[in-house]
Amino acid sequence: MAEQIFAAVDLGAESGRVVVGLFDGEKLRLEEAHRFPNTPVKVLSSPHPTLHWDVLRLWHDIQDGLGKVGAQYGASLQGIGVDTWGVDFGLLDANDQLLSNPVHYRDRRNDGMIEEACKIVPRAQIFDATGLQFMPFNTLFQLLALKQSPQMPLAKTLLFIPDLLHFWLSGEKTTEYTIASTSQMLDPRTRTWHKSLLQSFDLPTQLLLPPVAPGTEIGRLHAEVANRTGLHQSTSILAPGSHDTASAVAAVPSQGENWAYLSSGTWSLMGIELREPLINERVAALNFTNEGGVNNTIRFLKNIAGLWLVQECRRTWLRGGQEFSYAELARLAAEAEPLRSFVEPDDASFTAPADMPQAIRDFCA
Repeated sequence: MAEQIFAAVDLGAESGRVVVGLFDGEKLRLEEAHRFPNTPVKVLSSPHPTLHWDVLRLWHDIQDGLGKVGAQYGASLQGIGVDTWGVDFGLLDANDQLLSNPVHYRDRRNDGMIEEACKIVPRAQIFDATGLQFMPFNTLFQLLALKQSPQMPLAKTLLFIPDLLHFWLSGEKTTEYTIASTSQMLDPRTRTWHKSLLQSFDLPTQLLLPPVAPGTEIGRLHAEVANRTGLHQSTSILAPGSHDTASAVAAVPSQGENWAYLSSGTWSLMGIELREPLINERVAALNFTNEGGVNNTIRFLKNIAGLWLVQECRRTWLRGGQEFSYAELARLAAEAEPLRSFVEPDDASFTAPADMPQAIRDFCA
């Protein structure tokens, strides 16, 4: 068969990349076309500074990367898909304009929102309805924090980050199932929005689009983007497993059903694939989660603090003029005195400190 060529836009909390996949019918070959940093931006606001994703910078870098793909493959490229981290979103107005840069899930506006939510709907009831572990940045709690914002009356559509980028690529608005499943607003049994739960919180369900399955063709490349990148307008825009962990788990080279995975990045996700959600009191007590996967699977997993502390230390040192590769950091760690200090990575002081090395020193003191 003729080689099939696709582009993947993969965004993590530290960096993004545009990768070309070439499939000859038997083997998949990957080429990294472009890599770029993903640097959040903090701006003054009330009652505290707000941490944003610089989504317009990311959009610029994505188009630069696709331009490199266009220069090499042009009309041969058959499709483009985007995956990102979960939970975060942009709000569009009636003219499909982005109302503000999406807020970072580590922003302080989420503080205390789990407790506020559980005053309205008991914790056990929320878990039974959604099967999702309780984390303060889940979309449900972000929307509760945003409910009184002046943005809300202007908002007409909520798009998760990969859905927003798919919209800018194609002009078509969709919500992909696996990314929607990170929100704590989806019923994992029916795989549709849990509207009665959202109505209990008086949240506007009309913002939400019906989830589409991974593999759905969203549309074709918008003429403006085609002109900018040198790609053909016939290029399909495809929904992959738009949550990055969904795509990572789909790529695990496993056979049968008796296996587990550990996907490591800013977060480490450890779990298994199931055909149906597993929701009971023990799962709730252990704070495991049921997220959507590719091919009608459920990703039953636990979120574990991953490389966040290391990534933020590296970012802080870089601002001070010291650049360390991960290989150098691993070497220095191996040479350091072992077991000198013990750090709890989930401590609240590490959520989004201005200076991670100092936050770790303070914790150890």
